[in-house]
Amino acid sequence: METVFWLSFIFIVYVYFGYPAMLAILRRLAGRPVQKAYYEPTVSIVIAAHNERQRIEKKLLNCLALDYPKRKLQIIAALDGPTDGTEFVVWKYARQGIEMSHSPEHRGKSSALNLAMRRATGEIIVFADVRQMFDPAAIRELTANFADPQVGAASGELVLMDESRGEAKSDVGLYWRYEKALRAMESRIHSVAGATGAIYAIRRELYQELPEETLIDDVVIPMRVVLAGRRTIFDPEAKAYDTVACCPLAEYGRKVRTLAGNYQLLTQLPQLLLPWRNPIFVQFLSHKVGRLLVPYALMTLLISNVFLLHGVYALFFSLQSVWYISAAAGYLFSKRGVSAPILVPDESRRVA
Repeated sequence: METVFWLSFIFIVYVYFGYPAMLAILRRLAGRPVQKAYYEPTVSIVIAAHNERQRIEKKLLNCLALDYPKRKLQIIAALDGPTDGTEFVVWKYARQGIEMSHSPEHRGKSSALNLAMRRATGEIIVFADVRQMFDPAAIRELTANFADPQVGAASGELVLMDESRGEAKSDVGLYWRYEKALRAMESRIHSVAGATGAIYAIRRELYQELPEETLIDDVVIPMRVVLAGRRTIFDPEAKAYDTVACCPLAEYGRKVRTLAGNYQLLTQLPQLLLPWRNPIFVQFLSHKVGRLLVPYALMTLLISNVFLLHGVYALFFSLQSVWYISAAAGYLFSKRGVSAPILVPDESRRVA
C-alpha cells in the first residue's frame, strides 16, 4: 500500500508541479522562438453559433471594427440550425460584408465548421465563438506568426475579466493563468497540445474536415497540424476577452465537456500516443493524458491512505478528508444557490 500511495502522490505532483518545472528548464535549454513578422495575408473569420440572437450582433460589430484591411477580411457566421432567429440578425449585416453559412438542422459545431470552410477563401482561417470579443489588433498579431513557415496554427490568449473589467483573480481566473503559463512554455519549446477555442488560426491548406461528433475542435485541429509536421504555437499578444463563469455549475459543465472531448481525442487520433509519430509526445502525455489520469491517482491515493493511518500518513489522510469535505460542501451550497463559507483562501483553491 505504501508503494501505491507514493506512486499516486508522485504522479499527481508531477502533473501539476513537476511538468511545469521541466518545461521551464527545457525552454531555457532548447527554446525555439517563432520568427514573427507582420504582413497582411487574406483572412477568413469563422464564427460558430447556434441560438445566439441576443449576442451575435455584438460579435459581428466587433469583427467589423478590427484593425485589418477590409478587402482582405472575410467574416462568416457559421450557423448550426438556430431556432431563435439568429439568422435574421446576421442578414442585417450582409451589406457590410458579413457572409452566412446556414445549416437548417442542429448537427453540432463541427458540422457547422465543415460547412463554413467550403466557402472560406482566406489563406489564414481564424476560428471564433460568439461570446468572446477580439482585441482590435488580434488578427494582425495572429497572422504575424504565419510568416514563420514552420507555424501551421496559432492560438491567441483568452483573458478572463471580472465585474470590475480587470483580469479575474478568482479560483477559475488563477487556474486559467496557470494554464496559459504552461502553454507559453510548451509553445516556446515546440507546440501547444491544443488551442484556445475563442481565438485560434490555421493555414487554410492544413484544414481537414472534422467528424460530426467531435467535441473539442480546438484540440483536434491543432493536433492534426502537429502530426502534419508543423508547429502549433501560443501568442499572448493576440487577445480575446471573456468573463468568468457565472457560477460553479456553469464551469463544471464546461469542464465535463472538455474532459469527455479529451477521451474522444484518443480514439480519433490514436497516433498521438506513438512517440515516433507525435513530435510533442511528452507534452501531450504530461498535459492532456496526465490530467485524465489524475482523478484515478487521487482515488488510489485516498484508498491506500485508508490502510496507512500511522505517522505522516495520518496527516495526509486528515488533509485529504478536509479537502473532500470542503469540495462536497461547496457543491451542495452551489446547488442551493448559496455562497459557501470560505474554508481555505481563494488563492489556494484550484479547478480540476
